[in-house]
Amino acid sequence: MRVPIKKTNVTRHHPRFNNIPALLLPVAAGVLLYACTQSSGSTPPPVTAPALPVVTIQTAPAITYRDFSASLEGKQDVEIRPQVDGYLEKIFVDEGAFVRKGQPLFKINDRAYREQLNNAKAILLSARAGLRSADINVSRLQPLVANQVVSDVQLNTADASRSGAAAGVAQAEALVQAAEVNLGYTLITAPADGYVGRIPFKTGSRVGLNTIDPLTTVSAVKELYAYFSMSEKDFLVFEQSFPGNSVEEKLKHLPEAELVLADNSVYPFKGKIETVTGQFQPGMGSISFRAVFPNAEGLLRSGGTGRVRIPQNSSHFLAVPQESTFELQDKVFAFAVRDSNKVLGVPLSINAKSGNYYLVDSGLHAGDRIVYSGIDRLRDGTVIQPQNISFDSLLRNNPLNTPLH
Repeated sequence: MRVPIKKTNVTRHHPRFNNIPALLLPVAAGVLLYACTQSSGSTPPPVTAPALPVVTIQTAPAITYRDFSASLEGKQDVEIRPQVDGYLEKIFVDEGAFVRKGQPLFKINDRAYREQLNNAKAILLSARAGLRSADINVSRLQPLVANQVVSDVQLNTADASRSGAAAGVAQAEALVQAAEVNLGYTLITAPADGYVGRIPFKTGSRVGLNTIDPLTTVSAVKELYAYFSMSEKDFLVFEQSFPGNSVEEKLKHLPEAELVLADNSVYPFKGKIETVTGQFQPGMGSISFRAVFPNAEGLLRSGGTGRVRIPQNSSHFLAVPQESTFELQDKVFAFAVRDSNKVLGVPLSINAKSGNYYLVDSGLHAGDRIVYSGIDRLRDGTVIQPQNISFDSLLRNNPLNTPLH
């Protein structure tokens, strides 16, 4: 008797599916379908190159600005020091007050110096009385000597006594003058118009010639000095940039300087660079300049800081819009458009800023094309569709000669 054979689904026992769990069969079918589709010869759609504005950079005349850190000092910063010893009896002013020349500042107790003056005057009276007595003695002896009543030795002795009395009077007069000077030193007045600095002493403090700290400082600030330094490289650029056979002649051709204050605002009055020291500071490699700025309104104070800004006409730098650049590891780059419209990031050597532009002296050349905007989407080697824009139109909208503050 034959046993009937049971029919089975051949597909389930195909060798390609023997090891595939039932739940993964739909996935496997999808993979096979994708493979069949790929084998049919279809290709993905092409990537379109981005259309970006491109500008051809060039040189253009501009005013550049170089900033140098500066310290401010009054044209006269006078330390007020006592010339006599004593106790401070009065302080007439407060710190920061504006004073006029000759205005009282401090009063030292003068009782001892008044006594010295009175004593010197008494000595002077006594010396003058002695001189009158000597004159009388000489006058009495002169006719007696002329009539040979007495010897001329007595007259010579009387003359010598009169000379000694006259010297005593001169010495006493000098004592009086010295006592008057010392008495005058007890009232300390302002040597010039200006502002009072810190006052480290109080009423009753003992002060004198050996006091280390000054009583205060009066800063005459109608004009203010700004001291700044240039490196050796900057100084060589300065010598090459301005006409003149000497430093003094070059200083005369320097334009007026600006003062940038600590809050980056620009002081409303321009100044003039007047002097430069004769040598570089040893070990520092820098040389000091001094500029003077008017300060009639008292806006500046001695001891402040800022930056002296020197303008200079330039015509040999390439102007690169700042919006066309990006920073990477403290360097500034721009995307240059090379062959086949591929872009390449190139580092720029920036000499100065003018308006909304970097003035570049290396990294690019006149006639090079750079991507003007949309650079955040680019990488080296990216192909773009250049959309040329005029460099002159950029200059019309954003002139070069506006300084960055």
